[in-house]
Amino acid sequence: MVPKKSDSSYSAKDIYVLEGLEPVRKRPGMYIGSTGVDGLHHLIWEIVDNSIDEAMSGYAKNITVELLKDDMVTVTDDGRGIPVDIHPKTKKSALETALCTLHAGGKFGGESYKVSGGLHGVGVSVVNALSTWMKAEVHRDGGAFTQEYKQGKPQYNVKKTGKSDRTGTIITFKPDATIFQKIEFDTKRILDHLRQQAFLTKGVRIEMVDKRGDEPSYYGFYFEGGLHSFIQYLVGERTTVLHDHPFYCHVNAEGVDIEAAFIYTDDVESKEMSFANNIYTSDGGMHLTGFRTALTRTLNDYARKEKYIKESEENLTGEDMREGLVAAISVKIREPQFEGQTKARLGNPEARTAVDTAVSDALKEYLERYGNDARKILEKNLLAAKARKAAKAAKDTVLRKGALEGLTLPGKLADCSSRKPEESELFIVEGDSAGGSCKQGRDRRIQAVLPLKGKILNVEKAHVDKMLANNEIRSLVIALGTAISEQFDITKLRYHKIIIMTDADVDGAHIRTLLLTLFYRYFPLVIEKGHLCIAQPPLYRVQRGKEAKYAYSEKERDEAVRGFKGEGTIQRYKGLGEMNPEQLWETTMDPARRMLKRVTVADAEEADKMFDILMGEVVESRKNFIQAHAVAVKNLDI
Repeated sequence: MVPKKSDSSYSAKDIYVLEGLEPVRKRPGMYIGSTGVDGLHHLIWEIVDNSIDEAMSGYAKNITVELLKDDMVTVTDDGRGIPVDIHPKTKKSALETALCTLHAGGKFGGESYKVSGGLHGVGVSVVNALSTWMKAEVHRDGGAFTQEYKQGKPQYNVKKTGKSDRTGTIITFKPDATIFQKIEFDTKRILDHLRQQAFLTKGVRIEMVDKRGDEPSYYGFYFEGGLHSFIQYLVGERTTVLHDHPFYCHVNAEGVDIEAAFIYTDDVESKEMSFANNIYTSDGGMHLTGFRTALTRTLNDYARKEKYIKESEENLTGEDMREGLVAAISVKIREPQFEGQTKARLGNPEARTAVDTAVSDALKEYLERYGNDARKILEKNLLAAKARKAAKAAKDTVLRKGALEGLTLPGKLADCSSRKPEESELFIVEGDSAGGSCKQGRDRRIQAVLPLKGKILNVEKAHVDKMLANNEIRSLVIALGTAISEQFDITKLRYHKIIIMTDADVDGAHIRTLLLTLFYRYFPLVIEKGHLCIAQPPLYRVQRGKEAKYAYSEKERDEAVRGFKGEGTIQRYKGLGEMNPEQLWETTMDPARRMLKRVTVADAEEADKMFDILMGEVVESRKNFIQAHAVAVKNLDI
């Protein structure tokens, strides 16, 4: 970690003012993405980002996030502290200027920050505007200073409260309940974000304290290894690593600080995570392009030099190189050019050439130094190439043009008469019995039904050729109409609402998870576009005489029984096949009355992780999970 520096370069003149705060409360989604759970947690990220910026510049070594009762959060760092002297333009304290003025901060000019996410000042002022109350405490220049705010408006001038022999900033805020749909901070979500930031800012200690319960809970992260530690965390216990030495480099090239690491596993999927100035770029960008280019070119050059590839053979593709790859690339750049409001993609061309050069040089040295590791990596790449060619042959056979246009739709599919995807629905139903009820009870104009026989193939570690040999999966792929892998085309999707409908038991949950894994792995855009849903059939039917009520939980069941004054007869639905077509329509299929859960990428990713633990090849992770959760099992239905 870089030692603390003098704060002489950071004063009121470094806070640059661009405009006022009121627009934030009028259109909060423009600044934090949404007023739902993501936007709520984004408030914490904005404050933490300020502290991370101090750490990246070498001024902070410790950051603490505290979750307090009454929906309040405190973020503390030991950086330089936000300046409190009078700003030359606003004639107010720089602290008030930074916290109460949109686009006022130390990132818009001057030399205060060589590298940052570009949010300092902007972020904290947005949080201030969307909080019913906020308090800023600053320690610097031998003193302690404070100021409080309500909905972004200062309640008094910045005042000195005493002497202090330390430096840093403490921000406490309470989100505005009139802005956010629900105020409930998620411990796991916060820990995942803080852990990621600790990996990206090696040598900085990040802690979280949850004080909302009777006893506080403490968590801490500190990683000297940076991305080297991160990829080992990403691999975890889920897969087997194929070689002994992970690749790692940390260099400065062309003014760009570059850190990259990767390792190969026995998985068929890849996981690449890219960051720019500690901001996760989910859509990649120039830095990821530079990394991929360097990886593909350098491994091909080495493979030809060592005769892994014959002169008459074609080069391995980038797809071959990425099978089983777990990689992370992080760049820190002076003027990051992010594309889009959410900063999901880095657009700096210099990042691509700098990363390409740095990774190429480091990878050449790595391959020469670790010959045995190089051999295992190339064997994995060559095996992937062989599987790619086999998969292409299988897809060419199965996914003919005619099949994709519906000329050979699977016989078990009861299609709808509408040819408008925007109004058409596909029910993926567990079993022939439930499938028969669905086919009879549906609206034939807009609702199609595809029954699945038993549990589909576990696609977690299966190549496409093996997957398409499975009758149930092949029927589903043809019914969707989008094709698969590189031939996938979301515009050919035949139904804009795809509904997974399984029994409310262990087998149903298993089948549902298998289907979620399939969509997450091979049809992610279907999830991202909001086309995938899960049906919510009732668990109980409570009847008294001719009157009946449906209950979707034990609580609703008890309320229905009380409504009938304890005189109801209760029917427990263990499977969809127990419902007749009329009951299935009115409870689960009727668009006017049914309940559907839209699947998000986060839902599918969590299901994929859980499935990998419970059904994957690594016994130890499954054993650990069962031991950790066995105590929570109260009623086991065998």
